[in-house]
Parts: sequence; structure tokens; C-alpha cells
Amino acid sequence: MVQTVHIRIQRDGGLMLHYASSKVFCRPMPDLQDNHSGRITRFGVFELDLGTGELRKNGAKLRLQEQPFQVLAVLLERAGDVVTREELRQKLWPANTFVDFDHSLNTAVNKLRETLGDSATTPRYIETLARRGYRFMAPVQSTDRAGKGALARPAEGSEAARPLDNSREVLHPELEVPIPRRALTRGLFALVQAMYMIFYLAALFRLHAIETIADSYLPGWRATTLISAVLVTAGVGIPLRCYLLSAVGFDYRRLGEKFQRMFSFILALDQLWAVAPFLLVQKIGLGAAFAASAALLYVPFSERTLIRMAYTEPRRKDGRSC
Repeated sequence: MVQTVHIRIQRDGGLMLHYASSKVFCRPMPDLQDNHSGRITRFGVFELDLGTGELRKNGAKLRLQEQPFQVLAVLLERAGDVVTREELRQKLWPANTFVDFDHSLNTAVNKLRETLGDSATTPRYIETLARRGYRFMAPVQSTDRAGKGALARPAEGSEAARPLDNSREVLHPELEVPIPRRALTRGLFALVQAMYMIFYLAALFRLHAIETIADSYLPGWRATTLISAVLVTAGVGIPLRCYLLSAVGFDYRRLGEKFQRMFSFILALDQLWAVAPFLLVQKIGLGAAFAASAALLYVPFSERTLIRMAYTEPRRKDGRSC
């Protein structure tokens, strides 16, 4: 916010001072707009069009104010490098502009992170370096409007982000596969959780039938143990799947980290339920039960892969997770 002073000279020779407040709006700097007016920069599921001044996510246009847009453009131009706060001030605010620079820059970065769904504590795109500035971490790909001359610019030390020629695809920094739409990976993960939820509920509602099958195959205490295992694992599994469904549904940004911590437990739980098809061997046959069980053994690993695709964690030059 800048105070503007208007001076009027009265007829009697006196001076009258009028104070008014006006906002200072930053316009795209010529070096950013002129040099890159035909460039489109992509990172993850986002796409920045420097010519039209638009930011899109999976093709849908996002609302982004001008200052956050300019901050993003500067960081993308120097992806992987540290951009100091002073450099951002020189790029965004002319020398004769008087603003509360620190507050304005902090506000712009916070709004930018909010739009990208990023976090200062667990950054995926914009890393804060205390008393220095900011660094864009994710792999970046720049192309012209015709899709020619593509250049994949990885974040500093991200060896997995390899150049992609004439392609819109950006590689996952760890899995070395093109990053799919997050809506797809999150949707598939939610379907897996819904499948297990159906397993648990069906087993509890038909517990008497399971008990009959167990008694016919297992003698005495073994049948009781099987029924107890179904009750305990279903009782634990239902709240677990509710948590995972709600987390992926509301796009909880730390779900990737939380899932990795829980994976050992989820793996053990899912492996136990992988033998469930053998309870239906009289109806579906031994071959079908074996095939279904083999597929279920792989499901927890597919869950982990889907989470890693949806919640990418780029790596720094030293190999540590950012």
C-alpha cells in the first residue's frame, strides 16, 4: 500500500495537502513476458502459460493473482536454483516503488502455495531457505505453443527427471514413469479401499456362513481361531479404510508420508485377507480361488505405488527426501 500526496495551491497562495491511498499493482516484467511469451511450462499436474498469464491444473484454469503468478514465473525460470528475496524484489517491484516488501512477498508466496496445494513444512514445489530465498524443487518441462523444442529441466540433483522431447509427459522422480493425472491415481486408490470395506462388511454380515465353512474344514479350536481373526481384522480394517478413504477424498497432502509409516501394518492385514477366496472354494472352485488370492497378494503393493504417484516427493542433490 502506498500513500500518494496531492498538492493543490490555493488562491491565497497557501498549500493544501490531500492524502490518498492507492494500491501498487505489479505488471509482468518485460524480460519475463517478452522472452517467454510463447513458452508453456509444465510441472506435475500444473501448466503455466507465460503468454496468456494462465495457470492450469489438469487442463482446468486456476485463479492466481498477479504477484503470485510473477513469483512462480521467476522460480520456474530458475528451477533448481536458489532465488534470493532481493532478486525477487528487483524482478517484481521497480526501484521507485515503495511497498512493505517482506509482507508483500510472504503473502504472494503463501497464496501461491495455497493454489498449488503446497506446504512450507513439507514442500513439494517451493522450498524456503531461511534468510536466503526460495527454490523450485519439482521437475520442470518447458515447450513452445506448438509443442516443439521441449526441454525437461529437473530440480537440482533430480536425476530421475530426464529430458522429454516433444512430449507433455513429466517423469516421476523415483518411479521413472510418466506422472498420471492425480484424479486417476486417487480414484483407483479409493476403489481399492472400497473393495476391502466391502470384504469386511460382507464377512461380518455373513459370519455364520463363515463359521459353518470353517467347522467343515478345520477342527475345534482352529475354526474358532479363524472366526476370531476375521472379527479382529475386520474390526481394525473398517476404521483404517474409512481413514484412507477420507484422506484421499479430501486430498490430505501428508497422506503419502502417513501411508509409508502404516505400510507394514497394511501389508500384513491385506496378506491375511488374501486367503479369503479359499473360503469360497466350494462355489468358485480351487483354480479361481487360487487366482483371486494371488491377485490380492499384489494389491497392497499397488496401493503403495498409487500413493507414490499421487503424492510425489522430489529428491535433492544429496538424495534425501525434501
